Amino acid sequence: MNSSEPVIQIKQIVRNFQLGSETIKVLKSIDLNINRGDYVALMGPSGSGKSTLMNILGCLDTPTSGDYLLNGQNVSRMTDNELADIRNREIGFIFQTFNLLPRSTALDNVILPLIYAGKTKVERQAAAEKTLTQVGLSDRMTHKPNELSGGQRQRVAIARALVNNPSILLADEPTGNLDSKTSDEIMGLLHEIHQKGNTIIIVTHEEDIAKHAHRIIRLRDGVIEDDYLNEDIRVYQKA
Repeated sequence: MNSSEPVIQIKQIVRNFQLGSETIKVLKSIDLNINRGDYVALMGPSGSGKSTLMNILGCLDTPTSGDYLLNGQNVSRMTDNELADIRNREIGFIFQTFNLLPRSTALDNVILPLIYAGKTKVERQAAAEKTLTQVGLSDRMTHKPNELSGGQRQRVAIARALVNNPSILLADEPTGNLDSKTSDEIMGLLHEIHQKGNTIIIVTHEEDIAKHAHRIIRLRDGVIEDDYLNEDIRVYQKA
């Protein structure tokens, strides 16, 4: 699925944090390209910098120095408002804790990004229904999160992430709150989404989850320790 066209280009990214008079160097001159259609697992122990790198990739944070080009746009110098616009248009987020609105239906949760995108009511309804059907929830659209299983909630979250046709899907420990069978089903769904041409980045500490990705990037002490193609891709097989 890799079209060899970079969707992410990171050049000499440094991220420091100030703790009193001390400067904590979390990311140390990171260089990284991720191509359109890549399926990447970003791994590393606690303190490796992977969460900080994920926040920069997701335009939730900006680097201390260096450049981040997302679809050719340098987002590393953007204002908070510009970053919010980029996040809504270019990035679909999938979180371990789902982050759904508890009093809203599955349909309304998926519609929300389309409101920010300025779509009409008819466009929003059609796109949300289509995406929920795509993730296997055509019969759960009017259910609220507390009426859904953990796996179904994550499917709603995936539909919400997909509905704007983002450039990248960024999944932070997407199966962390799920049992092993449901985790397999969610990874199977992500595999299907990738097969349709989507670029997926999974941040995980679980080797079993990383094995689904086609490329594995390992961070340690703020630098990329390893970056290689996965020769042992684990694909969920439907029964």
